[in-house]
Amino acid sequence: DTAPWAADREEPPVRIRKTTPPAAAPIGFQELLSGLRGCLEQGVVERREEEIRDYFGSEHVFFLSSGKAALFLILSALKEPGNRRKVIIPAYTCFSVPSAIRKAGLEIVPCDILPESLDFDPGQLESLCDQDTLCVVPTHLFGLPADVSRVREIAGKRGAYVVEDTAQAMGVSRDGKKLGTIGDVGFFSFGRGKNVTCGSGGMIVTSSPSIAGKIRTLYDSLGHEPIGESARTFFETCFMRIFLSPSLYWFPRGLPFLKLGETEYHEDFPVFRIGRLKAGLLKGWKERLERSNEVRKAATHRYIETLGLKKGIGIYSSESPCLRFPVYLCDLSGKETACESFGHLGISPMYPAPEHRIREIQGRFGASTYPSSEKIVRTLVTLPSHPLVSESARNRLCSGIDGYLDLQYKNGTVSDRNP
Repeated sequence: DTAPWAADREEPPVRIRKTTPPAAAPIGFQELLSGLRGCLEQGVVERREEEIRDYFGSEHVFFLSSGKAALFLILSALKEPGNRRKVIIPAYTCFSVPSAIRKAGLEIVPCDILPESLDFDPGQLESLCDQDTLCVVPTHLFGLPADVSRVREIAGKRGAYVVEDTAQAMGVSRDGKKLGTIGDVGFFSFGRGKNVTCGSGGMIVTSSPSIAGKIRTLYDSLGHEPIGESARTFFETCFMRIFLSPSLYWFPRGLPFLKLGETEYHEDFPVFRIGRLKAGLLKGWKERLERSNEVRKAATHRYIETLGLKKGIGIYSSESPCLRFPVYLCDLSGKETACESFGHLGISPMYPAPEHRIREIQGRFGASTYPSSEKIVRTLVTLPSHPLVSESARNRLCSGIDGYLDLQYKNGTVSDRNP
């Protein structure tokens, strides 16, 4: 059902020591005050929408309760009218993506991705995309730009839409275009640990009047964020504002009921429009986003240099800021040992299974295999790149995992079929 290293084992005792979060989007006291003020402001949601339109150059913006709620709404809008039901996604991606597809009543079609680029295997994508395909979902995993133009070319031949998954890449550009605006429609996440946060939330952007019209019909029928949800978000945000500090993160990390870092599959998530509190928490989002991405970009370069990773390999050649920095370790044993030994420094094993091995849906894919995605699950870890990572923690982490690195990615012996 999951990767072998993720098998059940006894939880280690809580240790009081500096602990770096694997992902974080720090939020300040001023943002918390802005959130409270936003509750009383008329038109605060509309102001955020206008700011997003100006930044992305997209005519239509919709704020939702989460990134997966945004994807669900997009798919629900695109599927009618018509008989197309297939949605092609990377075989290795966040579990929220297939859960949104299933909630929308559509068929998940995994496509293998290449380890050296974390982008679609173009040959397999070409063979999978057919007249029953509703849309293809290129994913900018960890902030690394996917080749959306190539996906558009392949999908366009079959009359399929291109829906960009930009949940991990807000503010990143490729060829002078903001990610999320290259396909027909894009969706983003404001969840904890993303490029910028308001505790939770998501967003849709598109410049297509026809797509926007379909989405608007469903969007206008949604309820607003419940008061209880707003209150919960505020108190959770205050809690994480305090305990994201490496000096205190050991505490929430040691509470099993918080399930920090766990990847779960759920189709019963709520879908509603965000309220004034979250719109208030997003005040100054553009400046926060740009500062955060600059820090992440610098951290990405330092990891590449410190670990001696070879540029020329797709995932190490991009100039983009990584939300999390991807590294391949030598084998499953190395991954398990590194995560156990250096978890307090922010290393993360990421998704525990490719899409076709998710327990709740694995019976839907027959005998299909995705060898590259299986390899990624066995060997890929991510290193923290957020503003709370100290230079000391970064250097200790690099020193600790150096001996576990896959030498073909360090020495550049990989043939990069998808730069």
